[in-house]
Amino acid sequence: MRAAGSVPARLLLAAFLVALAFIAFWPTPVDRDAGWLLGRITDAVPWLTYGRIEFGANIVLFVPLGWCATRGWPRWHALVVPAALVLSVLIEVAQGLTLAERTSSVFDVIANTAGAALGWAIAMPWRYRRPAPAAGPTDGRGQPSSGG
Repeated sequence: MRAAGSVPARLLLAAFLVALAFIAFWPTPVDRDAGWLLGRITDAVPWLTYGRIEFGANIVLFVPLGWCATRGWPRWHALVVPAALVLSVLIEVAQGLTLAERTSSVFDVIANTAGAALGWAIAMPWRYRRPAPAAGPTDGRGQPSSGG
């Protein structure tokens, strides 16, 4: 018997984790070349500071993790957010210890975990959906026919 879960969600999660590894362990800040754009945004919308943009981007970055993990392994849905927290802490510690141009931040852990929680919350309604029963022959009153 095959475990319940969405195979496409599991495949998307695998692809996401590869992309996340590239983003998390890129030796230089991934937004380095976007400085001009970020500057224009913060000039046009003064309350939208670099810190707020980065925090929001980290939330958005982890939404797919929460969604894909919840859809891919619905029985383990309660572990998705704690696992995202652990993953985020590991990423931040590794960045702090191994990447001279990157900085570790508790705010990144908070934002990443919030993003995974948001993805989890978006995926939860699908967890309770049941497939429609297969239509078979009926006796005209909506009852299965006895076949005889």
